[in-house]
Amino acid sequence: MQNGRNILILNGGSSSLKFAVCESARRDSWTSRGRFERIGTSDTLFIVTEGRTESRRDAGSINHGTATSFLLDWLEKRLGLASIAAVGHRVVHGGLKYQAPEVIDDSMIAELRRLRPFAPEHLPTELDVISACTKRLEKVLQVACFDTAFHRDMPAVARVLPLPRRFNAEGVLRYGFHGISYTHILESLRTSAPELASKGRLIFAHLGNGASLAAIKDGRSIDTTMGFTPAAGIPMSTRSGDLDPGIFLYLLTNSGVDATGFDRMINHHSGLLGISETSGDLRDLLDREESDGRAAEAVALFCYSVKKQIGAYAAALGGLDLLVFTGGIGQHSPVIRKRICDGLGFLGIELDPALNASAKPVISAAGTGVEVRVVAADEEAVIAAAVNDILTRKETSR
Repeated sequence: MQNGRNILILNGGSSSLKFAVCESARRDSWTSRGRFERIGTSDTLFIVTEGRTESRRDAGSINHGTATSFLLDWLEKRLGLASIAAVGHRVVHGGLKYQAPEVIDDSMIAELRRLRPFAPEHLPTELDVISACTKRLEKVLQVACFDTAFHRDMPAVARVLPLPRRFNAEGVLRYGFHGISYTHILESLRTSAPELASKGRLIFAHLGNGASLAAIKDGRSIDTTMGFTPAAGIPMSTRSGDLDPGIFLYLLTNSGVDATGFDRMINHHSGLLGISETSGDLRDLLDREESDGRAAEAVALFCYSVKKQIGAYAAALGGLDLLVFTGGIGQHSPVIRKRICDGLGFLGIELDPALNASAKPVISAAGTGVEVRVVAADEEAVIAAAVNDILTRKETSR
């Protein structure tokens, strides 16, 4: 690796922080990837993959800021911080202003602080990660890549929320999320199925702890399930998804739940965890469903919700050419893919059992009207490409 030519990618979640290091955006240039799991608990794990070797160690009780410092200490010993030319960050919310990757500066930090109420589960911790990098990598270029940017061209009918119009001016709109993941899928399709990517009617299902679907037509997002915040849409691991707004009034007046408690409940104690009362992890629930009716009900609701959304988006698209599964669940759970697709034959969706079980790139049965694919999520590659583009432009403009 040349000095000052490494790109560090940081992808923070509500209780995790993924990272990757590469020399450029080329997929074969990754030197290490890893993650912190269970941030905010007393037993945070630091997991690193280098080549085919994975190592794990306890990181103790840390938050996102101290996890970033922990990582930079580790990188200092492995590569030297002087080798880092730029840092790319996944930033969950760009509001109305930020609709493409941009260099982070003081004005952006001020705007992201203003936007914290738009994404209270993510933006504060992402700002902590950026701040920790600024302290240790003072003169290093930092780039923000926004999860909301992919959906910036959604038609007004999909963006507007049915509230008094004055709130639109405040930015209370449907933004949509998982945009970096959806960007990766679309870029993959431009290589493997360019006609579908440019002119197809597509549904992308990013199914993980956070889960959403997006309807794509002629290469752009026309609708998506997440809305003003990532808590909207289908039920997720610990997030409720869409709710009757009257529930908040009921809980406020009858159960002593205030706004802070409600926010905590719908983001951390609802979804699959809330229904099952045991786990928000679909792997655990599938293991227990035969003996635990609550686990079975949680799995059934998840699959039913995704199935309904596929039907709704097929209607919005005026038909369907391709369905893509991605994310931890979408990529790794053939049984969930099967349950979602069962009964969708009227749309032309039918899986090949053997292909689905082996998670081949195309898992639909031959001769069916809708192709079904599995694409491995790789948000870090999208961020690396964006950072590399900005570095290249800066170098050529000198």
